[in-house]
Amino acid sequence: MVSDHNTNGNGASPIARKPVAQVRYELLTLGDELLLGLTANGHLTFIGQQLGRHGALLQRNVTITDEADAIAAQFRESWARADVIITTGGLGPTCDDRTREAVAEVLGQKLVRDPAIVQAISDRFQCFGRKMTDNNLKQADRFERGEVIPNGNGTAPGLWVDQDGKVLVMLPGPPNELQPMFKNQIIPLLAARGLLSEGESYVQIRTAGVGESLLETRLQPIFDQYGDALSVAYCAHTGAVDCRVSSPSGRLSHEQLQGIADECATLLGEDFVTFGHDSLARVCANLIRAQEKRVAVAETATGGQLAQAFTEVCGACKFFAGGVVCCTNDTKTQLLDVPECLLLQHSAVSDEAAVAMATGAAETLGAEYAVAVTGFAGEATGHGNNPVGTIYIGLFSPAGVWSKKLSYPGPRSTVKVRAVNAALDWLRRELLRIANGASITNRRSNVMR
Repeated sequence: MVSDHNTNGNGASPIARKPVAQVRYELLTLGDELLLGLTANGHLTFIGQQLGRHGALLQRNVTITDEADAIAAQFRESWARADVIITTGGLGPTCDDRTREAVAEVLGQKLVRDPAIVQAISDRFQCFGRKMTDNNLKQADRFERGEVIPNGNGTAPGLWVDQDGKVLVMLPGPPNELQPMFKNQIIPLLAARGLLSEGESYVQIRTAGVGESLLETRLQPIFDQYGDALSVAYCAHTGAVDCRVSSPSGRLSHEQLQGIADECATLLGEDFVTFGHDSLARVCANLIRAQEKRVAVAETATGGQLAQAFTEVCGACKFFAGGVVCCTNDTKTQLLDVPECLLLQHSAVSDEAAVAMATGAAETLGAEYAVAVTGFAGEATGHGNNPVGTIYIGLFSPAGVWSKKLSYPGPRSTVKVRAVNAALDWLRRELLRIANGASITNRRSNVMR
């Protein structure tokens, strides 16, 4: 919640009533570290995504140095034409944190020290057993005619100003501070003022195993029925494609949009993953939990990324038995009981090795399902029929054990991500088939137990 300093700069009313889609949002990301490439501009991705979910389009993002003159010049330009301006960074305690002061000068507002913020900062330092230095007090300066956005994960609060019929939102730079503040406080505040939709403005259909162009071809006959009342957008990720359906004109209700999405899901069958934004790992987790089973993993080429995907899901201990990263033949033999003779005969990058690893993970870690990934992801690996980018996935389930060979040319990081997504998607499909009582005789496989 905002603080009690709720005043409106010059008495101006909130932004004139506009459809949310017509409200102009601009984002100013501040920091030399962004321009030097030392830190990725994740704020653009996060804030743009969050605004889009609630019906608004981020019209512009400008990244600025920490110099006060540059901050003031760019803010003045954005303030002249935008309805809502969001700034990130430059609210900290050090000499290069100049955003607050530069913006106050442009707005013609004084900065005042807030005793409540001083106390909050002092309490936070005391909680961590650290001494607060005097320069931390500058974080307690707020706009004389503005509001304070509490920061539960840091010392620099956010700032909010209603002035000149516009809204300014200033947020600290650390993502672990900014993201919960934006989702839990800023979005509700903007929605309450009619500047964002309270709920999601579209229905997202998440798919896997089908390319962007083919997905459009398959779904277009459904969309053609609704003409220009329906807006459709596609977004391709590594190993997945999202399709968003919306009605900016408001001619289709959210219930109608969901009905269209339901029709698409039925048409797509197993290629449909979920509605919304859940990851493949979370979808798999929900299916495993529904069966009251557990899954284990064994990895070489992906180096623990498959296990990481599962442990990102809250409550992983309820469905994830554990994982083994085994990059040498000795570890495969010692930890997964993979026969040494099998590795000598077929090599560690083979259908047989993938099957043995998946089986070993399931039996060693006590899981009903297991996924194994082995292959050549790096630039200096690969040979013969298994060039760089060759991946073998092993899948163990109550119905049997299989493997498949995939080829993913590209940089090492890309190969690893695609391998993880392929493994998760195969597991998801197997979980669906078992849940639906599918016969294993209808499944294609390279190796069967």
